[in-house]
Amino acid sequence: MTPDQPAASSPDAVDVSLTFDNNRLASLVFGLYDQNLAHIERRLGLQVTANGNHVVIKGPASVAEQAKNVLEALYERVASGVTITTGEVDGAIEESSLQGSLFPAAAEPVAEVRERAPSGRANFEHISTRRRGNVKARNAAQDAYLRALRRHELVFAEGPAGTGKTWLAVGHAVQLMEQGVVEKLILSRPAVEAGERLGFLPGDMKEKVDPYLRPIYDALYDFMEARHVERGLSTGVIEIAPLAFMRGRTLANAAVLLDEAQNATSMQMKMFLTRLGEGSRMIITGDPSQIDLPPGQKSGLVEATRVLEGVEGIGHIRFRDVDVVRHPLVRRIVHAYDREHTRVVEQTAATRSGPSAW
Repeated sequence: MTPDQPAASSPDAVDVSLTFDNNRLASLVFGLYDQNLAHIERRLGLQVTANGNHVVIKGPASVAEQAKNVLEALYERVASGVTITTGEVDGAIEESSLQGSLFPAAAEPVAEVRERAPSGRANFEHISTRRRGNVKARNAAQDAYLRALRRHELVFAEGPAGTGKTWLAVGHAVQLMEQGVVEKLILSRPAVEAGERLGFLPGDMKEKVDPYLRPIYDALYDFMEARHVERGLSTGVIEIAPLAFMRGRTLANAAVLLDEAQNATSMQMKMFLTRLGEGSRMIITGDPSQIDLPPGQKSGLVEATRVLEGVEGIGHIRFRDVDVVRHPLVRRIVHAYDREHTRVVEQTAATRSGPSAW
């Protein structure tokens, strides 16, 4: 059922009741002015009515049961200290949908379902850091991403902005360091500018490149206490540097992240990939639709994912516009741009294949 299509008045609608033990926790699940319940209504196409700690869900039996499971999962998360946002609600809905697929149709390979849910229950993967606690994947693509990060030493993640590629990669890297799997974090981006030149910016080299690395700093402060970040930066346990600074190094016992990799040239990408040392993990993220390289210069990310496809030990995750987990409007914006790009490509192809003027 598509969102914003209420089905509570359909002939097969049923009422499902749910009562929570703790009024305060229930109110946190429902959200300010019941905004989380309203979000569930829009996403699942049913009616959810709250009265104190009691909820009545009205809709088709299967969907009403799914909404009940979503609310119970959110209640458990609130009880463990997690703050519920609309993103958390979306994640719980996606997870409940995946749990429903544990009983696959005949056309769906059973092995595929087992791969998604090896424990027999389709729980999304999570990462855990001291500052953030448990952070769960919010959709099947993020779940596959976290599984790939756990399984492979080198992972490529492609997709549009807002899918959580960089944020989850930084969180995974912090988790590895806190667990003692690696000894340091190395976080990097190409210092390729969209319309500006580094030489015209004020300050020394660090001040020039810091703006390009700000998204990495932001993610790092999300997952670590500020004092731990500052200490790590001052001692070299955490290193944030432009891609050009990686040349000639061997990165051993480290979690290494290259963000905005679509702006790495072919030579830079090969240089970076060959820095991988003993005991290290490498994560490369980027959006091939936002390449800022000069015209005619090949993206190292696009080339690497093609050349290295099928190589043992390398994971590759592709996010789509439907996997955007920022504001719902971001998802619609990305989809609109993708649709326009497809239209232009098809129009260009049609023009080229048209009848010759000669």
